Amino acid sequence: MSENAKVAYFSMEMALDPSMHTYSGGLGVLAGDTLRSAADLGVPMVGVTLIHQKGYFCQHLDENGNQTETDDSWKPEDFLRPETAPAAVTIEGRTVHVRAWRYDIRGISGHVVPVYLLNTDLPENSPWDRTLTDHLYGGDEHYRICQEVVLGIGGVHILNALGHSELQGFHMNEGHSSFLALALLEMQLKGADLSAATEQDIEAVRARCIFTTHTPVPAGHDQFSRELFTHVLGEHLGSTLDATHCCPQGALNMTFLALRFSRYVNGVAMRHGEISHDMFPAYPIHAITNGVHALTWTSPPFRELYDRHIPEWRYDNQYFRYVFGIPLEEILQAHVRARKTLFEEIKAATGEQLDEKVMTLGFARRAATYKRTNFLFSNPERLKTIAGSVGPLQIVFGGKAHPRDEGGKDLIRRIFEARQALQGHRIRIVYVANYDWRWGQLLTSGTDLWLNTPHRPYEASGTSGMKAALNGVPSFSIPDGWWLEGHLEGATGWDIGRSESSSEDHASEEASLYDKLEFIILPMFYKRPEEYAQVMRSTIAVNASFFNTQRMLSQYLRNAYESIKVDISAADAEEKAGK
Repeated sequence: MSENAKVAYFSMEMALDPSMHTYSGGLGVLAGDTLRSAADLGVPMVGVTLIHQKGYFCQHLDENGNQTETDDSWKPEDFLRPETAPAAVTIEGRTVHVRAWRYDIRGISGHVVPVYLLNTDLPENSPWDRTLTDHLYGGDEHYRICQEVVLGIGGVHILNALGHSELQGFHMNEGHSSFLALALLEMQLKGADLSAATEQDIEAVRARCIFTTHTPVPAGHDQFSRELFTHVLGEHLGSTLDATHCCPQGALNMTFLALRFSRYVNGVAMRHGEISHDMFPAYPIHAITNGVHALTWTSPPFRELYDRHIPEWRYDNQYFRYVFGIPLEEILQAHVRARKTLFEEIKAATGEQLDEKVMTLGFARRAATYKRTNFLFSNPERLKTIAGSVGPLQIVFGGKAHPRDEGGKDLIRRIFEARQALQGHRIRIVYVANYDWRWGQLLTSGTDLWLNTPHRPYEASGTSGMKAALNGVPSFSIPDGWWLEGHLEGATGWDIGRSESSSEDHASEEASLYDKLEFIILPMFYKRPEEYAQVMRSTIAVNASFFNTQRMLSQYLRNAYESIKVDISAADAEEKAGK
């Protein structure tokens, strides 16, 4: 039962419901998918996040691709029930009161994983403190560190107040919740001053903590100046952070805090584990490759197809291996239905009517410079030649740039410029505004080829291509992140560039992109559709059967949670789910 939860899973963002704007992208979707699989498998977990009642932001794009933002508010009372147990944290010497709203994730076996969304918008708090749980990734560093105090320390206090006394593990999904280690250290010392903590006390906390890092870019790890963290946390906690070696060069690095206090640390793909170890060589870092929740990201036509041929897939995602027994015509028919739904939604949103007979590429993810949204247009003349001689192209883009990321905003403008420049050359470009959970489901199931072109080695994992695989959509991707493991050339999709290369080679990647489009992918799509359908089917069999959160969570159970005595094995979980 959820009241006997053994592992608390903390994440700054969680995608729990399409209408609850509590996430911005892949990190939050992964958190939600993880807990959905925990509910399916009967794993005794509980989730903790912030309520973000004004959301991340609602994206607006003008005719030139200029992005503006407004609040993306939602009503908690429409989805959640309030918890009455109070908790509090200390910020800048004052008491900030915290309460929680509860959201229940019910799995296919009936098991419930509760998620607590922390809220400071309470009458007993000051006007500024009431805003701390309003915006996801909003405000400045001061706002961010205060939010992280609420999440990490407030989260532990809320769990105690709600009676979750049997928790044996605390899983930090990225470093935003690292302050939970300080709350656990306070509990370990039973109210004594933290300066009295011994190495044995720290080890007792470490034995209970798991940390998953997602960021291979040093600048992506939250850091706060000594002046700021001392001002917010107080001198005594500041001294504790110094004593525990979490402040290299005098700044508090939230990743170092999590590393220092975690018994098990992992990256989110095999290559990312290696990169993380190079970044933090003093710590043993493992790797558990991400996955996606199969039932959530499989489109209705493919759900119906799988239910007819391999009904066990809902309980055991390894059954995707048996799609080789499904006739190619039925896979194509399911894809035609998914594509039709996507095109109808695009027409309703943009007025653009796409052609169902034209190869459609999908590219949708956060608009950040390292993701190279506009890489496809590196050589527009070559692209025109390909479309003119081999076959037309349709490309559907989506993705938000952080409000303060001018580089990301410029990438969006460049897509709009390319759309204008390529008009009349058998290339049509559509940019879907306000990319979210709903558009993610539509694009990863309704396009014909999933494109991903990040700078290497900055793609920690990536999960959009995994969602596409569930729906028979092959990937065309730079060999980085999960794709280094999921790529089988010509079977699950195609590489862009050379997998064996350890560094980026822009010229090689550009040549590979255009050559494979011109000589392999488009000719197969237009002239040998049955062969393309075989790639679609093997994409499901190979990648959907492995890159799912059911497999991922089973690995956490065996490798990360095992030594904290979570009394459920992966085999037990699968058996429970199948009953």
